[in-house]
Amino acid sequence: MKKVAFIFPGQGSQTVGMGKDFFENSDIAKEMISKASDRLGINFEELLFTENENLGKTEFTQPAILLVSSIANAIFKDKYDIKPEFVLGHSLGEFSALVAAGAIDYLDAIELVHKRGLFMTEACSGVGAGMMALVGLDDTTVENLCEEQRKNGKKIWPANYNMDGQLVLAGIKSDLESVVDLFKEAGAKRAIVLDMSVASHCELLGSSVENLKPYLEEFLKDEFTDIISNVSTEAYNSKDEAIELLSSQLTSPVKYKQSISANANRVDAFIEFGNGIVLKGLNRKICKSIPTLNVSDFASLEKTIEALND
Repeated sequence: MKKVAFIFPGQGSQTVGMGKDFFENSDIAKEMISKASDRLGINFEELLFTENENLGKTEFTQPAILLVSSIANAIFKDKYDIKPEFVLGHSLGEFSALVAAGAIDYLDAIELVHKRGLFMTEACSGVGAGMMALVGLDDTTVENLCEEQRKNGKKIWPANYNMDGQLVLAGIKSDLESVVDLFKEAGAKRAIVLDMSVASHCELLGSSVENLKPYLEEFLKDEFTDIISNVSTEAYNSKDEAIELLSSQLTSPVKYKQSISANANRVDAFIEFGNGIVLKGLNRKICKSIPTLNVSDFASLEKTIEALND
């Protein structure tokens, strides 16, 4: 049997209508959405399937993405019996990975990331936080430029290492706007300040760390399948490690490309669970020799199972 890793997308993968095919054709999905709605007092049918402003708000976006990813994974597991070598998520996706690893119940995880989103929003409230997408620069150049700007009093940090030549920065939006030309002069093909009011994975989220820890302590189980940390790129499988790493994740950059590169030789394929194919696209650039399958609806589920049976 093929060796696989389960991977899960993060914030930014959301779209209205995500998970609808599962909801309309699976009792598993209907039950999971109903229980999630009861747990948080949020109408997830409305949040996921109708045009609304809340899906773009961090405290709603995070549980919505985790719920859809967990549904995709649960339906896959119901159809196909295979244990992953490890699980991995991009940013928020690491919490979806916790569910798949057996580290936390999905309902507890939905409450946890709802709180996480609230804490992130609170930490960034009133400080003018933002994020910037950069394309075309190597990591060292970006890191050095960010360090120079911090010495000059600006608050900008690398936040997401997505693939070679594609990084996301976080910090104060006005500071990010002030260095757009600087990055372009350094060779960036694109330097775009994103329409976001939260600065993920940087020091601005320091107050979120202690707020999140009690919920991690309450909800996490003692042992589980290997999860690759966004912070360290290495596997962890215990509650104590999880609390430390998931707390640090709030203020540390997401080392996605490094995590894939460091662990790709352990598997024959990756399977992305949840809406879209964001990680599949990144993986094509990071490790071309290892395929990434995806499960976002029943059609992609069938294709993935066929590929695993080849």
